[in-house]
Amino acid sequence: MRFIITAAPGTDQATTEAEGAPDEELFAAYMKYNEEMAKAGVLIASEGLNPAGARARVGISGGKRAVLDGPFVETKELVGGFYLIEVSSKEEAIAWALRCPVGFGSAEVLTIQQMTDLSDIPPRFRDILLDVAPTWSASFSKGK
Repeated sequence: MRFIITAAPGTDQATTEAEGAPDEELFAAYMKYNEEMAKAGVLIASEGLNPAGARARVGISGGKRAVLDGPFVETKELVGGFYLIEVSSKEEAIAWALRCPVGFGSAEVLTIQQMTDLSDIPPRFRDILLDVAPTWSASFSKGK
């Protein structure tokens, strides 16, 4: 089972606003955590999102895709980064999340969501998927 764990600030705005550059020890703790997941064979991808980086929101206006105002209303809604992991259960995903270091204001709350698996897609749609997106579906169904 694949899960995405997203990291976001908590509800304590003071912590988020006071956050500066992380110290070397905290940075090393996060990198060690990434390394542990990689060595355990559960980490598929892990990235931090640049809070000052370029962003945009694309939604629907008049039935077509359009750039919307944003991308976020409040700082507490920013996603600080993500971990994409493959584990055997939700409980194992939670166990990994509980091991995540604490200290980045942008990563106070971790949200765990199960990704769609090929078996979650009805058979008639799997046939369409394989027909119209064979390259992408090969990566989607890798190991399935």
